[in-house]
This record gives sequence, structure tokens and C-alpha cells, in this order.
Amino acid sequence: MAVDTKDHSMETDLNEAESLRQSAPEKAEALYRSVLSRKADDEDELKDQETALLKLGALFRDTNKPESLAELVVESRQFMSQIAKAKTAKLIRTLIDYFPPTARDLQMKVTGENIEWARNEKRVFLRQSLEIKLVALYIDAQNYRKALSMTEDLLKELKQLDDKIILTEVFLLESRAAHAIQNLPRAKAALTSARTTANSIYCPPLLQAQLDLQAGALNADDKDYKTAYSYFFEAFEGFTQVDESDSRSLSSLKYMLLCKIMMGLPEDVTSLLLMKSASRYAGKDLDAMKATAQAQKERSLELFKATLKKYQDQLQKDNLIRSHLAALYDTLLEQNLLRVIEPYSSVELSWISHEVGQGRDVVELKLSQMILDQVFFGVLNEKAGTLEVFDEPQGEGLLSGALDTMKQMGSVIQALYEKATSLS
Repeated sequence: MAVDTKDHSMETDLNEAESLRQSAPEKAEALYRSVLSRKADDEDELKDQETALLKLGALFRDTNKPESLAELVVESRQFMSQIAKAKTAKLIRTLIDYFPPTARDLQMKVTGENIEWARNEKRVFLRQSLEIKLVALYIDAQNYRKALSMTEDLLKELKQLDDKIILTEVFLLESRAAHAIQNLPRAKAALTSARTTANSIYCPPLLQAQLDLQAGALNADDKDYKTAYSYFFEAFEGFTQVDESDSRSLSSLKYMLLCKIMMGLPEDVTSLLLMKSASRYAGKDLDAMKATAQAQKERSLELFKATLKKYQDQLQKDNLIRSHLAALYDTLLEQNLLRVIEPYSSVELSWISHEVGQGRDVVELKLSQMILDQVFFGVLNEKAGTLEVFDEPQGEGLLSGALDTMKQMGSVIQALYEKATSLS
């Protein structure tokens, strides 16, 4: 009977603490700590203490007390020694996830300290789990070199084990970090390894959605927007099925819209936004993509610039969207310049700048690049302040043929030289 009374008391304290979370968080904290301070004699009591631990961590998160949360993680180690090692990893990672983005440095410090504790306690699974979490934190903090260094050490260790889920996670993190520093060959190789490993097991839907999201990003960087769109669509469906509130659901949807814009299909953006699954994400993020599509449809540089300014947070903070919209801006500028100069053989640079609404330095730089890329033929007359436009030169076939012949002759001579050298 005494044990039953104690169990009932724990449950009562948990219920009372839950009712006081909003109105009296200090009292709720005291009740959670009371539950954690008792000695657990059976599994039911341990479950109550697990609940109290997570609830207290969530309370510190909601009341913006990251320092108290950090102390709780350290204090919980004694409790962790009483429960199964697999549960320990889940509990500590959950508590670490409660840190707000503004306390990332503290979050990384706490994670590092717990890695050392797990290493000293010889808790291999917990250490590996926390190291994977630390890699993800390094990526969020844009410390990509450190993240890649950690993945190398982790992969050497994990390849000797048979936990393919963890191995898939690490390959995915390696791909994300390599992609962030534009090491595309390594990013693609890591993603291929991740997908190959995932295909040999049952891959959880959330992990599969992350793989699809990364595959979409890499294909978008290769300008294969059609394939990227299909991956982003799969990622969007995966994230929404697991948790509609996952911020990656909205990101996937925005990337789908981005692909349509980059493919020159702005009218498809409106159709996608009418989807039932997209309506729940209505807001400034989707308004920003819709406005960008409208600017692309009208080929209006001014409207595009106004959209970037109005929706700066929604369009500039995401690295993937920012980089591709920069390419779109460049394309729109090129199209506008070609439209302006098309009727003329000689035109003032100041007038071109006025017509496209850009500074003269920007216009001169872009025109120079277009001439070098042979988008059109012409020359900038800096002294007169004009652009001289020429007709496309004819009769270059003979010259280009001569150049090809010389290249072939050079290759033959080099091969003969190498053969002669080997014979001697």
C-alpha cells in the first residue's frame, strides 16, 4: 500500500505541475523537482521521473531559461544511470533539442560536455548519438569544416558496426556540410552512400524526407530543376505526413515553387498554392514566392528588386533560395539589357542604365560579361560613354576549323613524344 500511495503522489504532483505551468511556473518547477528527487523503486516510478525530467526541460525552454536547462542536463546524469542506455540517448538528445537557437553556443558546449561524460562512462551508443547531434549543430552554426572533420572520424568508427540508420544519418550530414561549402563532388558522393545504405534497410519516413530534400538541393545546383522539383515534392509529402508543424515542410514547399520559377513556369506557382496541403502554410513565405513568380512572369527587374526588399527575411535568409534568386536576377538583367539595346548599333551607357534602372557600373560590368560570353557582339567605348553593337560575324568556320586541326596536331605530337620517351 505504501508504494501505491507513493505512485499516486508522483502522478498527482505531475498533474498539478502541468496545471500550474502557465500560471505559476516556479511552483510547477518545484513539483517536477520533487518527483525527480525521490527514489524510484519500480518501472512505473521511473516512467513518472522520465516524464518529470522532460516536462521540466520543456518548462525551461518555454520560459527562456537556457542556463537552467544546461544545469538540468548535468543534474540528470545520476537519474540516467538508473535507466536503459537506449533511453538515455533519447532523453539527453531531447533535452538538448530544447535549447533555443539564440543559445546555440551553450547548446554546443553542453553537448560537448555530455560527449566527454559518455566517453568516460563507456556509453558508446550515447556518445555516437551526441556526436551526430553536435555535427548537426556545427552545420547550423555554419562551422562546416569542423562538421566535416567530425563526420570523417564518425564514419571510420560506424563502418565497423552494423547500425545502418546511424550510418545513413552521418552520410547525410556529410553531404549537407560539403554542399554548404560548394564541394559538390563530395556532397554527391556522400548522398549516394546515404541513399545506398538507406535502401538496404527500412528507412524511417522522416529520414527519407531529409534524403529527398538534400537530393533536391543538389539537383537544383546542377540546374536540373525538373528532377529537383520531384525530390522536393517527395520531401514535402514526407515531412507533412510525419509532422505538419515541421519547418522543413514549408521549406520543401518553397523549394518546389522556386523550381517552377527557375524553369520559367511562374503560372504553375499559383496552381501549387491552391493545393489543399499548401493552404495550411499560407503566409508571408508563400506570398514572397508568389510575388517572385509574378516578377519573373512580367520579366520586371524593378518588381523583382521590390520583392527582394519587401520579403528580405523570407527570401534572403535561406541559402538555397538566395543563391538561385541571384541567378534569376542576373538572367532578368540580361534579358532587360538585350531588350533595350536590340534596336541600336550605338547607344549611350547612361541611357541604358536609366532604362533598366541600374547603376552605370553594374550595367557596364554586365555588358562586358555578355560580350565575353558572346551573348551579343559589341564593344564598350569608355571614352565616348557608348556601347557599339555589331552584327554577328560571318565566316568563322574556317578559323575555328583551323584551331581544331591545330589542337589535334598538338595531341598527336604529345602522344608521339610520350611514346618516344618510353622507348628510350
